[in-house]
Amino acid sequence: MATLYLVRHAKPASAYGDSLDPGLDEVGAAQAVRAAEELQALPNRLPLYTSPLRRCRETARPLAEAWGVQPIVLAEIGEVPSPPLSLKERQEWLRKAMTSDWANLQATAPAGSPDYAAWRSTLLDAVRAMAGDAVIFSHFIAINVVVGAAVNSEQVLSFRPDHASVTIVDVSEGDIAIRALGREVGSGEAGVLLGR
Repeated sequence: MATLYLVRHAKPASAYGDSLDPGLDEVGAAQAVRAAEELQALPNRLPLYTSPLRRCRETARPLAEAWGVQPIVLAEIGEVPSPPLSLKERQEWLRKAMTSDWANLQATAPAGSPDYAAWRSTLLDAVRAMAGDAVIFSHFIAINVVVGAAVNSEQVLSFRPDHASVTIVDVSEGDIAIRALGREVGSGEAGVLLGR
């Protein structure tokens, strides 16, 4: 069995509809440090995986430096690919996508859009293939894909992980089980770690 700590990236310097690959702002940098401090309570140093996007790589940096490891960049755990739209149109597409299910998202996607079923499958295959415990720095929708698989939901959104929150799942023989959902957007509560 592998226990995976899914960390949503910290607060970026710009919104989804304003930049293709923003880094973290000052608040996000502080959130990344707090997440690293929380994860350092784990009994062992674990392999770190990160989405290729800057906001995830920068969120991973404080923990990587504390543990003296180099995160492995894993494209399969990256952001949900958007249709070929302008930045502003992407933001509206994502807003609507979050209220949908995956079949409807695919059916209503503009021409030239990616195959969302294939994207989900690739992401879940990567998660299920983890050989042991690991920390994974990823994105809002990607984490929802993993949680959705655990609860057999076809909705795009199963919950709303906050910036730098930690969601814990166990993976065994291809099955994904939720150990603890991370802090949600607007909850104001401390993060959940180590099965609490």
